[in-house]
Amino acid sequence: METKEAQPQNQPMVSLSFSSQMSREDEEMARSALSAFRAKEDEIEKRKMEVRERVKAQLGRVEEETRRLAHIREELETMADPMRKEVSWVRKKIDSVNKELKPLGATVQKKVNIFREQLLLITGNKYFS
Repeated sequence: METKEAQPQNQPMVSLSFSSQMSREDEEMARSALSAFRAKEDEIEKRKMEVRERVKAQLGRVEEETRRLAHIREELETMADPMRKEVSWVRKKIDSVNKELKPLGATVQKKVNIFREQLLLITGNKYFS
């Protein structure tokens, strides 16, 4: 009978030892999985930071190019501005000359008509009218 009692006592020991062995392996696997998960998280975080830095650098370049283009636009406007002033000045001159010529043209037309009438009276020729 002692052997039968000894066996049941040995079985729980083996069972406990197997159970503790399994829990150690499970613990080791859990640690390994956790470690791998943390490594992946760190890698993802590192990639996010790299992408963020690249985006910031690209935005910086875009902002610099935008400032450059604005400066170029201002320079072009200042270059075109004198031309506008000159064109405006020439147009004003043309308008003022036209204003002066309009009454002169009317006066000349009146005098031409008067001279024709007088020439007609003097010569009696109707071909000048």
